[in-house]
Amino acid sequence: MPRAFITGITGQDGRHLAEFLHGRGYDVYGMVKGQNNPGIASLRDEVPYVETVPGDLADLPSLVAALELAQPDEVYNLGAISFVALSFNQAELTANITGLGVLRMLEAIRMIGGSQNNPIRFYQASSSEMFGKVRETPQNESTPFHPRSPYGCAKVFGHDIVVNYRESYDLFACSGILFNHEGPRRGIEFVTRKVTNAVARIKLGLQHELVLGNLDSKRDWGYAGDYVKAMWMMLQQDQPDDYVIATGETHSIEELVERSFAEVGIDDWRRYVRQDPKFFRPAEVDLLIGDASKAHDQLGWKPEVDFPELVSMMVQHDLEVEAAKAGIER
Repeated sequence: MPRAFITGITGQDGRHLAEFLHGRGYDVYGMVKGQNNPGIASLRDEVPYVETVPGDLADLPSLVAALELAQPDEVYNLGAISFVALSFNQAELTANITGLGVLRMLEAIRMIGGSQNNPIRFYQASSSEMFGKVRETPQNESTPFHPRSPYGCAKVFGHDIVVNYRESYDLFACSGILFNHEGPRRGIEFVTRKVTNAVARIKLGLQHELVLGNLDSKRDWGYAGDYVKAMWMMLQQDQPDDYVIATGETHSIEELVERSFAEVGIDDWRRYVRQDPKFFRPAEVDLLIGDASKAHDQLGWKPEVDFPELVSMMVQHDLEVEAAKAGIER
């Protein structure tokens, strides 16, 4: 059976990817930081077949030990300080984990077996936030980077070091430049889940308003379950390369809010929404929309869940969860 090693296993993408790989017959190992990681309990409930391995992207020896234990055929580096707003307050930590963590993982692979004799295949989770203040629309693999946050800057370093190790050491190392991808497993601190959860709570009478920042920002939003398939597809190719993964459609946060409220039968959504300057970024990314033609042509990948389906899926999930927590029958 093939073996996969996933960092960021307790996050949205980690759990989706573990589920997908298990369905394809993989033994799945997930790296967790700390003995009392709060994410382990829910991980065991959702994906009990994942074998957890201790490790830390800030500590190279622990990565070497984790890989020696797991002996993976494929490594998926999804671990990061991934909340953009937090990166402005903890820029050094973000650089260390999201940026230098990629270097440490590549070095660990090179040390224990990324050569022709033991060809571990490596996937790096790059991000559309690298494009930032976009130079062209839509964005593809050749679009220059102009990151607008410490998170975006750290992701650029991670992306570039993957290219460097691929060219310098002949590692099978790929990066997926994934545009925003969401779902019911998304953390509550991210704007999509913040919106759908608040809408569910407002509908159930558990909350009275939704406070947001910039409603005009536009994003290319897809479903995380679709995007993890693209990660796997990249590592099945004959040659390593980098790919944009996106839907090719853009939607504003205002449209996300309006559609979420409509899902629960509330048309006058402005009554419940208030903007607060504290939620505006110091440097905003106004428009992201990806051109995934290369992934379509070379990988055979296409998204299956569209934006309306995604919003409906998330709102309905949050309605069920919040109703159950409050003891409300639906």
